[in-house]
Parts: sequence; C-alpha cells; structure tokens
Amino acid sequence: MELFLGLITGFAFGFLLQKSQVLRFEKQVGFMLLKDMTIIKFMASAVLVGMVGIYACHSAGWIALSLKATHLGAIILGGLIFGIGWAMAGYCPGTSVGALAEGRLHALWAIVGMLLGAAVYAEVYPSLKSTVLSWGNFGKITLPGVLGVSPWPIIAVFIVAGIAFLRWTEKKGP
Repeated sequence: MELFLGLITGFAFGFLLQKSQVLRFEKQVGFMLLKDMTIIKFMASAVLVGMVGIYACHSAGWIALSLKATHLGAIILGGLIFGIGWAMAGYCPGTSVGALAEGRLHALWAIVGMLLGAAVYAEVYPSLKSTVLSWGNFGKITLPGVLGVSPWPIIAVFIVAGIAFLRWTEKKGP
C-alpha cells in the first residue's frame, strides 16, 4: 500500500510540475538568471504546503518524524554539487525526469549526469564519511526543538513570510 501511495504521490507531483511549466528548460535557465520566478514560487509553495501537511499529520499521530543528523559539511558539499549540476544541466533531478517524460530528449543528458555523479559519489563516500561529511555535526535538530517551542508558531511565521515572498515575486513577473 505504501508503494502504491508513493506512486500516486509521484504522479500527482509530476502533474503539478508539468502544469506549472517548471519542466521547461527556459524556465530553469530563467530562474538561474533570476529573470523568471516561476520555479521559486513553485518551490516556496511546496515547502509551505509540505510544512503544514507534515506537522498536521504528525500532530494527528498519523506519522512519526524521522530526523537525520545535521552535518554542515554534508549540507554544504551536497548543496554545491546539486547547484553546479543544476546550473550545468539546466534541470534538477525531479524536473529532468519530468521533462524526459514530456518528450524533451535533451533532459536525458541531465539524467545520465545524475547517474554518473551518484556512481562517483558512491565510490568516494568511504573517504568522505569520516572527513567532510562529519564536519559540523549538530545532531538531530529542528527549529522548534532548538527554540523549545511548538512547531505551529514557527510555521505561522513561515506562512506569513512565505505569502509576503510570493506576493513580492508576483510583482517581479513570471
């Protein structure tokens, strides 16, 4: 049942990616050049909805949060690799697969790059594990946990800030 729900969720996410036009290479490049705000609006909306949904399900007892430890070295290295790959390919992992499903064959190069990058990472992982990936270990933390408050006031602040941000991006254009 979990696999089926994952499949349904994946199709729904792909549908939303397609309908919002973030699968288009032009939108990806426009975002990289800070000329088209479509992708950042999509991402911000997804984060806000996801934040509310996850904590609502957690509060209802439907799910348990399973946190991973925060390692700054891993976050910085992963962010750099992700960002460089996205800038070079013009697609992130989700949008490349969606673009290929839409018939955009040039997205195949991004997927090949992802697979090669994953293979290289798997090979160097043992040497990175005890070095850069362990730097800045803060353990399993959350913003509500660090501040010692319920997540809902923090979510409310993020929602207000997110709506303000989305309104600002609307004024900037697509």
